[in-house]
Amino acid sequence: MTAKYATTCGVCASPVQPGEEIARAGERWAHAACAEDAPKSASGRPTKAAAKARKPARADMPAPEGALEVWTDGACSGNPGPGGWAWATRDGRRGSGGEPGTTNQRMEIRAALEAVRALDGPLVVVSDSTYVVNCFRDGWWKGWIARGWTTSAKKPVVSRDLWEPLIELVTSRGDVSFRWTKGHSGDEMNDLVDKLAVEQSKAVVAS
Repeated sequence: MTAKYATTCGVCASPVQPGEEIARAGERWAHAACAEDAPKSASGRPTKAAAKARKPARADMPAPEGALEVWTDGACSGNPGPGGWAWATRDGRRGSGGEPGTTNQRMEIRAALEAVRALDGPLVVVSDSTYVVNCFRDGWWKGWIARGWTTSAKKPVVSRDLWEPLIELVTSRGDVSFRWTKGHSGDEMNDLVDKLAVEQSKAVVAS
């Protein structure tokens, strides 16, 4: 189901925006992906230790030496609906695009994928999507592949068509890490890619 109101994910503790896919995680609501991939207790609920471990305030992935930072973001009006993705670096490089029928999560993944495709050399992808960051920081992708692209809840991994090329690129390069940043919190580069992604989602509607 989708969120009607803004709330906080009960697993990763980051914001849940209206229109995002959610699911029950014990007594609380969480991002659907977080609820599926969080380790479960015998009762089937995410363990307290797992919920604590998913909080984005914990240690970041080690950044490759001399890494370039690239900020990424996705936006979507409705779920599904017209969406946009964008990436940008402090030195002025940027990319963006849009799709007519998509989801916010797909646009977040697409933004990271396009950034990694476009930029060579050591890279730190800075995203406000815990779904994107936790996939690599917590190694969710290893379980997905080991289980034949299914989640710990034995459901097909959503957006495999985007995840698979992104994971292949990141693992083959070996010089890409991910860092979480809180959205709409004064990070000028996060604000920039958010603006670019929103503009692309509106451009899709206009066309």
